[in-house]
Amino acid sequence: MTTLCRISLLYVLTIVFAFAAIATLALAARIGIAQESSHASAAVPQQTTRPIVLRVSTLLDGRGHTQRDTSILIEHGKIVRVAPSPEMSAADAQVYDLRGLTVMPGWIDVHEHISWHFGPDGRLAGEDVGKNETPAHAFFAVAANAWATIQAGFTTIQSVGSPDDVPLRDAIARGEVPGPRILTAVRPLAGRGPKTGTPDEIRKFIDEDKAMGADLIKIFASASIRQGGTPTLSQEQLDAACGEAKKDGLRTLVHAYGVSVKQAVNAGCTQIEHGTLMPDSDMQLMAERHVFFDPQAGLVFQNYFDHEKNYLGIGGYTPEGFAAMHKVWPDDDAMFKKAVQTPGLVVVFGTDAVAGAFGHQADEFVYRVERGGMTPMQALVSANYSAAESLRMEKQIGSIAPGLDADIIAVSGDPLADINAVRRVAFVMKGGVIYKNTVSERPAGVAPVADRF
Repeated sequence: MTTLCRISLLYVLTIVFAFAAIATLALAARIGIAQESSHASAAVPQQTTRPIVLRVSTLLDGRGHTQRDTSILIEHGKIVRVAPSPEMSAADAQVYDLRGLTVMPGWIDVHEHISWHFGPDGRLAGEDVGKNETPAHAFFAVAANAWATIQAGFTTIQSVGSPDDVPLRDAIARGEVPGPRILTAVRPLAGRGPKTGTPDEIRKFIDEDKAMGADLIKIFASASIRQGGTPTLSQEQLDAACGEAKKDGLRTLVHAYGVSVKQAVNAGCTQIEHGTLMPDSDMQLMAERHVFFDPQAGLVFQNYFDHEKNYLGIGGYTPEGFAAMHKVWPDDDAMFKKAVQTPGLVVVFGTDAVAGAFGHQADEFVYRVERGGMTPMQALVSANYSAAESLRMEKQIGSIAPGLDADIIAVSGDPLADINAVRRVAFVMKGGVIYKNTVSERPAGVAPVADRF
């Protein structure tokens, strides 16, 4: 079976990651990775074996509720207790006073391409790897994407997919490289009509992806919107792909436009991406079948337009393709608003972040509110509980509640009053480890400077 794929740096990156991990750990040892005080933005993750207490004035729990004047007790990377501040105490606890900020669960982006980056020449790298960059440059560019992503408040992402995601996912999980928790599709199944393969060949491809360590299966059931979004897989092929993934215990995320949306839903696929050009009835069908929907409200469009010169002339990035994206964006806005208004349809947060977008993923919240018709709370929940549910991880992440991982962020300002506050991330914790902190650690009971005057 043949399939469209990018030339992979998988094996080279595996070696480079090993050396980079040693360098990272050596650097961390020199500058104090485990130090327990924090009076500036964390240059490296801050770890501690002591209990941690977060003092919070405004808490968004990730499920649409707001709590006031609470404290969060964290031990061994888990949330142990959430209670009113006067009732919270822990012996030898390290206390961080986040009062005056808005605290919420770490954000989840269900659609990224973390390995996409620009080469030394400023052009999109990857199609002809080695021509314009060294493997070391590629590693540091991808590692920079991971760092920018967690600094922006995203503690879990789903990268869909490239074999290059695997060594990064595993290095982050081992604590060797700082970044968000990553789930990856490894290789996407790229629809090419009959050339994609027979149903049996497709099933074999799915099984191979699982053996390669895929956390989910990514399927291209349509061409890019730059090429008109036409179907690229038959119903029989989609049935085989999503049926085999279900048998293997894997979720399926399907890139689909127009008629391909209904085909994917009928095939039992679990999540639809994009969805432009589909009839309104397909949204109702997704709701009835409990299929998650991830339309993008604007970041992916704006990022391409801002970096047109970096993409133009590479692959399908043609003047005609960019014109098609400009033309379809208003239609995408209309579809997004209808999706938000469709009863029972769970809209989750995915940016489709590619080269140029990393560190700016929170802009998608602003687009969802200002162009997509979501309330600020709806937009935030789409990146918390709803996104976690789509990953089947709602019992681990996506909310602030006892027993869940301590993935917690804080922003300066109130995003429910001004969604632009999501761009001002002041504190990031993943699994109890602090990756960003622009507030000082203070003894319990000492108010922030702003509260003392």
